[in-house]
Amino acid sequence: MDNASQFRPNWVSAPGDTMIDILEERGVSIDSFATAIDQSPEQAKALLEGRATVTIKLARHLANFLGASVEFWISRDHQYRDDISRLGQTDQNWLSQLPIGDMINFGWLNPVPHPSKEVEACLEFFDVPSIPAWHLKYDDWQKQVSLKDSPTFHSSSGATVAWLRQGQLEAQQIKCSTWNSSGFQDSLAAIRSLTRTKAPQVFLPQLQQICAENGVAVAVVRSPTGCHASGAAMFMQPDRALVLLSFRYLTDDHFWFTFFHEAGHLVLHEKTELFLEYSDTNEALEEQQANDYAQNILIPKTSYTKLMSLPLNRRALVKFARDLDISPGIVVGQLQHSGRLGYHQFNYLKRNFQWSE
Repeated sequence: MDNASQFRPNWVSAPGDTMIDILEERGVSIDSFATAIDQSPEQAKALLEGRATVTIKLARHLANFLGASVEFWISRDHQYRDDISRLGQTDQNWLSQLPIGDMINFGWLNPVPHPSKEVEACLEFFDVPSIPAWHLKYDDWQKQVSLKDSPTFHSSSGATVAWLRQGQLEAQQIKCSTWNSSGFQDSLAAIRSLTRTKAPQVFLPQLQQICAENGVAVAVVRSPTGCHASGAAMFMQPDRALVLLSFRYLTDDHFWFTFFHEAGHLVLHEKTELFLEYSDTNEALEEQQANDYAQNILIPKTSYTKLMSLPLNRRALVKFARDLDISPGIVVGQLQHSGRLGYHQFNYLKRNFQWSE
C-alpha cells in the first residue's frame, strides 16, 4: 500500500474550500457563482460551507464553470463525507472519555446548544486546536493516570485530565508571590493550626492566602465521575506551584493529610514532575517520603510515639489533639491508619464536609 492511500488527515476540507479559492482568484461573487451553476444564493452558500451535497448535475455545472472534471467534483464530495464520518467517530470516542455531564454541572463548561458543538467547547476548555493536539499536550498527565491504576479503582484518563485542567485554570486566577521554599515550610505550622477550624468557608481562604504568599496556588476542585484522585502537586512555572485538592472523602483527616502530603512533594521533589495521589496507590518511594513528611508535620515523631501508647478513649484523644493544636479527626485518622483503631471507631470525632449544590 502506498503512502498516499494511507494518508488519513485529522481535519476535513469541504469541496467548497476549493471552490472558494477559485472564486477568489477570479474575483467572482457568490451571486454570480450561484447563477452560473443554476442555484439560488442560499443554495450556493450551503454548497460552499459543505452543507450541500455535490450531485452529478451540480458537478457538471461546476466542471463547466470552475474547471476540473465531473468525476473530480463527485470524488471530492465523497471524500469529504467520508472524512466527516470517520472524524465524527473519532470525536465521539474522545468525548466518551470526558465527564461532559459533570463538567457542565460543575460549571467548567457552558451548556452547548447542540451535541455537535461539544467537541469545540471541550477543545476550548483544554486550550488545544484538535484532538491529536490534546493527546500531545496532555500526554504526561495521561501517563500519570495510567501509572496510578489499581485493582481497586480504574481511573479514566480523560476525567482526571479534565480535573487537573480545571485546577490549573482556577489556580491561574490566584495572585501568588514567587516560590519560596523556606517560607512555605515555615508557614506549615500556622497551616496546621487551621485544621482546628471547622468551616471550610473560613479555613480555605486562609489556607489559600498563606500558601499564595509563598508561591503556591491552592485550588479545591470537585472530582468528576471517573476521577479517583485525592490531590495533585506540580509546578506550573519554575516559580509558581499548584496544590490541587478534591475533598474526595469529605472528612477533615483525609483532606488535611492530603494537603500536607502534596506540600511534601513541593518541598522534597523535582519541580518538573506532576504528583498525582490516589489513596490506594502510594507505594513509590517519593509517595512514601511525602507521606512521612505529612505525618511528621501533623504529629512530630516524639509525639507520635506517645500517640501509639495513648489510651483509646474520647477524652485522651481530644486532649492529645488539643495539646498538638490539630483536629481530633486527624488523631483518629492516624490511629486508624496505624491499625490501633478500626476504621469504624471514633469517626464521630472527624468533621464531615459536603459540597454545596
